[in-house]
Amino acid sequence: MFDHKKLGGSGLSVAPLCLGGNVFGWTADQEQSFAVLDAYAAAGGNFIDTADAYMYHFPGNQAGQSESLIGRWLSARGNRGDVVIATKVGDHPERKGLKPTNVKAAAEDSLRRLGTDYIDLYYVHFDDESVPVEDVVTTLDELVRAGKVRALGASNVSPARLDAMLRFAHREGLASFQVLQPQYNLVSRDTYEGERRDIVEREGLACVPYFALASGFLTGKYRPGRTVNSVRDLPGLAGGYADSERGTTVLAALEEIASAHDAQMATVALAWLAQQPTVVAPIASARVMDQVPALVALEDLRLSDAELRTLNAASA
Repeated sequence: MFDHKKLGGSGLSVAPLCLGGNVFGWTADQEQSFAVLDAYAAAGGNFIDTADAYMYHFPGNQAGQSESLIGRWLSARGNRGDVVIATKVGDHPERKGLKPTNVKAAAEDSLRRLGTDYIDLYYVHFDDESVPVEDVVTTLDELVRAGKVRALGASNVSPARLDAMLRFAHREGLASFQVLQPQYNLVSRDTYEGERRDIVEREGLACVPYFALASGFLTGKYRPGRTVNSVRDLPGLAGGYADSERGTTVLAALEEIASAHDAQMATVALAWLAQQPTVVAPIASARVMDQVPALVALEDLRLSDAELRTLNAASA
């Protein structure tokens, strides 16, 4: 069972693995999604990540379907008070951007789909630099003061805008970001290790990385020359990493360490991420229930300093 951790200064307590909801309604139908959610909850998991835009970018999907499915699961299980739900604003095709009226309307839409009257953690999914920092922060603060949102986070926001939003919130005494959700994993370190991590350390934020398994690549499923019948086996998704020297080097190191621990490569990749400074809970998704054990096993795997150095070198 998971031991829960404090999520920055949000006042929330979460499992050290956040379950990604991007596959719900996409590669996992409702029955499969409910089974995954049940297995995660049975392991002590309480932190679920979704977005109002998931997964309309892919043909045959509708924006908001992940939120709606999670809402049906919460209703069926009667466990809303036991679960920390994170969702996002800014990318829904009918609610693009961060204009105040749009953000407020998008929040109401998310609340309706989730079947709840509050969102535990509300992220800026993608920044909208046409909207002044002051307007973004003030609007989010209003949602918090209205009791519709408990804590705030940012995802795809530049270091400069992130810093400006934090400074304005502090100066004006408004609700501020407590969480940063960057892309961060063994084959994609540069976007976080630098200015973003410096801000997180300075402000005492919690890092909750997305693409923790590089869209499945770090499970070892995707290899050079191997064809995988998966929507993720595309350039820019999991298959894109297999063509890089870094990718193949990282897989070799993961395989060696996983073998030494009699563990799955996915577990090792998540354990590396969980042991990085500022990281509170990596985000990983599961399409079927059988994939959940390798994810939740990160709780019991502590990598040695030597193993961390090996993975750091392979991914440098």
